[in-house]
Amino acid sequence: MKIWTSEHVFNHPWETVTTAAMQKYPNPMNPSVVGVDVLDRHVDPAGTLHSHRMLSTEWGLPSIVKSISFTNMVSVDERLLYKPHPQDPGRTVLTQEAIITVKGVSLSSYLEGLMATTISSNASKGREAMEWVIRKLNAELEELAA
Repeated sequence: MKIWTSEHVFNHPWETVTTAAMQKYPNPMNPSVVGVDVLDRHVDPAGTLHSHRMLSTEWGLPSIVKSISFTNMVSVDERLLYKPHPQDPGRTVLTQEAIITVKGVSLSSYLEGLMATTISSNASKGREAMEWVIRKLNAELEELAA
């Protein structure tokens, strides 16, 4: 098992960022996401919104994984947490965590490392996509106001 983490600060308020997060796909930065299903969405007693979504993707696994047919033994559980910035309500902190598990092979640690590198690269594309969605939402609001 390999754990990958990252933190990013958006220069937008929490309401804007979470609205964009719910409308993130499809986007031109992440064309590998071909479908999104909401499995569960609820607000807990503390007022925290939980959304459990399953993304269907067609992103390239490392060629070594494909060549030895271990794709059914690869699991990635990703969690994203959006919180208002503690000192600036106009900003939002995103904390990402991915737990990568490759089972049943002697090269599992190596393959998990390759997957973590890919996830890290895709995370920057995901943040770029969020900015794209926010710009799109802001343009729609301006259009409605006009």
